[in-house]
Amino acid sequence: MSLNSQIALIARCTAAAAGLAALGACSQMPKMDVFSVSGDKVLGLVQPYRVEIVQGNVVTKEQMQQVKTGMTRTQVREAIGSPLLTDLFHESRWDYVFTIRRQGAAPQNRRIQLTFDGEQLAKIEAPEDLPSEKEFIAAIDTTKIKGAAPKLEMTEEERKALPPPVRQAAATPEPIGPVRDYPPLEARR
Repeated sequence: MSLNSQIALIARCTAAAAGLAALGACSQMPKMDVFSVSGDKVLGLVQPYRVEIVQGNVVTKEQMQQVKTGMTRTQVREAIGSPLLTDLFHESRWDYVFTIRRQGAAPQNRRIQLTFDGEQLAKIEAPEDLPSEKEFIAAIDTTKIKGAAPKLEMTEEERKALPPPVRQAAATPEPIGPVRDYPPLEARR
């Protein structure tokens, strides 16, 4: 066997050993779901940016209280808006679907199905736990203040307890023309 073929064989064996070592190291990494909404960090170091996805119509409890069977399509549209899905094969069915995934908030999925008989609303299928408008806003608000809010104003007693401000003497005017506090770089000739 020539020297070049021996070097090539050693190089291949070294590359195979390095590959097996890398695979073995990967099996020791902690298992985590990178796409979970709970705020997990990748390798415990970096929290990846997640795109906020909002799709569909937000229908609140107050809006659904306005919708009653027997209403026309126009009245329903005025009360809760246009449906997200209308189907050519099911003209009598309107689907209101809402999904939101926002970093720092729990994902939400809701589906409301309205069935019409001609122009009249015949059947309403909606979840019982629709949030009110305030509950919905609180559920997606990710700017919650942790702890007590800082006090931004001082009382009159606190102002009086402050030491008096220190007055500084008027600054001396700048001299006109070149001023040197250092020796010249070159000797005069």
